[in-house]
Amino acid sequence: MKPGKVYLVGAGPGDPELLTVKAAALLGSADVVIYDRLIQEQVLSLCKPSAERIYMGKPVGRHESRQDEIHALLLEKAREGKMVVRLKGGDPFLFGRGGEEVEYLAEHGVPFEVIPGVSSALAAPLAAGIAVTHRDAASSVGIVTGHEARAEPSRLHWNALTKLDSLVFLMCVRNVRNISRKLIEHGRSPETPAAMIQMAFWPDELVVTGTLANIADEVERAGVKPPATLVVGEVVRLREKLKPAAEIAEQAR
Repeated sequence: MKPGKVYLVGAGPGDPELLTVKAAALLGSADVVIYDRLIQEQVLSLCKPSAERIYMGKPVGRHESRQDEIHALLLEKAREGKMVVRLKGGDPFLFGRGGEEVEYLAEHGVPFEVIPGVSSALAAPLAAGIAVTHRDAASSVGIVTGHEARAEPSRLHWNALTKLDSLVFLMCVRNVRNISRKLIEHGRSPETPAAMIQMAFWPDELVVTGTLANIADEVERAGVKPPATLVVGEVVRLREKLKPAAEIAEQAR
């Protein structure tokens, strides 16, 4: 039997209107759609009626075993000659373990293609009216996984990170206090503006602002839950100017 093909497709931050044209077309053609947590039902409604939809979200504490299951499932469905869409939130290659999945497929001779998606690293600040770069305020931006904030030893170079104008942390709600502390310890001012954006482009989107000195307290007070994106830098101050535009966009959604 001729092997099928796997498409790793970025679903973006959740809003179906932020899918790429190619992503939407592939969803409408796939025989099998294997999808993660945080995929809106409106996105899944683009699948053809006969498509097999398989949920493979990762429960807390089972990431490694679940990833092995995903690898095996991709291989199984492709070897059945199916057209498979592996639907992942955001962009498949930005902290989405897409690189591991295509490495596995390549090792087993399965054809694949990667379709980029809009990452929350850029979309979440935009939803909050924050431009992560700005000619007057930020010429550099770093995108960082929040999971590394507690890792010992950490692969993050905190001294280098503090020198970047803007920082965007993903998967960081549980580690926001550690992140703030480490940035301050390595030279960032406690008064540096910060913002946490919960569930960008979802109905329960929430924006919490503060400084490195108090953002962890503000996040706890607001009850922010994952997924959320932390933005650190002077660009957060610009939100007061850009917020009306963000509110207009929110009303249009």
